[in-house]
Amino acid sequence: MEEFHRPPPKLAIKLSSDLAAVGYHTGMVVHTFAFRWKAGVREDQKVRALAEIRGLQGQIPGLLETWVGVNVSSRSQGYELGGVMKFSDRSALDRYGAHPIHQQLLQWLMPLIDALEIDFEA
Repeated sequence: MEEFHRPPPKLAIKLSSDLAAVGYHTGMVVHTFAFRWKAGVREDQKVRALAEIRGLQGQIPGLLETWVGVNVSSRSQGYELGGVMKFSDRSALDRYGAHPIHQQLLQWLMPLIDALEIDFEA
């Protein structure tokens, strides 16, 4: 399936400014993710992924909080691992994406997963 990338809808910008008016900190960005494991992924690889994602906390500037765990919902559509990260702002999220420690994780992890990501200002 071809990936399709498009800019966020203009509604998001309007909504963010409306949220700022009622006290939300619109500079902060929340990064959410969910993984489906590909066939043949071993349990030790799953445990390593969980540990290494948790281990990013404190190593990447602007990464304020990290939560990651095994799904417990029956409505997960096959996603077995999920997480949430809170960043100080969009530039911190961008730096995270390029950070060498994150890139090392992605190098071995991406072949093992089908990932879903959603990032938003909060």
